[in-house]
Amino acid sequence: MKKLLSCLLVAILTLACLTGCGAKSDAITVAVPNDTTNEARALLLLEELGYITLKEDAGITATILDIAENPYGIEFKEVEAAQLPNVLQDVDYAVINCNYAIDAGLNPTKDALGIEGASSAYVNILCVKEGNEEEPVVKALAAALSSKKVADFITSEYDGAVVAVAENLTDGYDASLDYAALAGSKISVAASPTPHAEVLAVAKDILAAKDITLEIVEFTDYVQPNNVVESGEIDANYFQHVPYLDDFNAENGTHIVSVAGIHVEPIGIYGGRQTSLDAIKQ
Repeated sequence: MKKLLSCLLVAILTLACLTGCGAKSDAITVAVPNDTTNEARALLLLEELGYITLKEDAGITATILDIAENPYGIEFKEVEAAQLPNVLQDVDYAVINCNYAIDAGLNPTKDALGIEGASSAYVNILCVKEGNEEEPVVKALAAALSSKKVADFITSEYDGAVVAVAENLTDGYDASLDYAALAGSKISVAASPTPHAEVLAVAKDILAAKDITLEIVEFTDYVQPNNVVESGEIDANYFQHVPYLDDFNAENGTHIVSVAGIHVEPIGIYGGRQTSLDAIKQ
């Protein structure tokens, strides 16, 4: 009897170890942004790729709670957008915003295993606090960002990962403005490091030719750039798309408005522990 009990105890301990001491789940893990609109973009991309089905009424505010069908048993991890490249090695896949992917050394056109189309719904915009839209220096910055010089830089620098959307490209100057009167003025802009601050650097040169100073202040998150514009600490920001801005204003009671659409950067899914999407269906 003692021998039997001993064998049973060994078996129980062995089973416990297998289930709780390092055994890995077979579920494929996918990390997605945890802010509402970008999480929806990630889920819509996965639906487009055929891995999940969202509820019929799910749209650009969808979350994992809106998944109607998950036939491959994907396990989702909601992660702050800026941290997604950092957790990539710990998950099978991560859906990462283009700016954070580029900043982490990933090439969206070469490294992404799947990428969304360049949807006009997600155009990255120059924003100011409501009431400042018609300020001459704001209009001067909008004109500089809508220039052919900026569009050419985006095309050559990002190889299709970032796409300029401004139409009727100009030399970067607004004919309705008195640039002589603006000489000596200054405007500050909050931006993510890549690609926004890099694009702003081109606009900075355009404005400098008219003796207008552009101060670029870099942030690595999606919250503070709106907060500092709302408070008046910084004049404008350039990092987000309209759906994100609308959601932010609604949740935080802020009053930030779009001035101009500059570019779009598709969101993509990248391999962490996996090198192809084939593993999802295995």
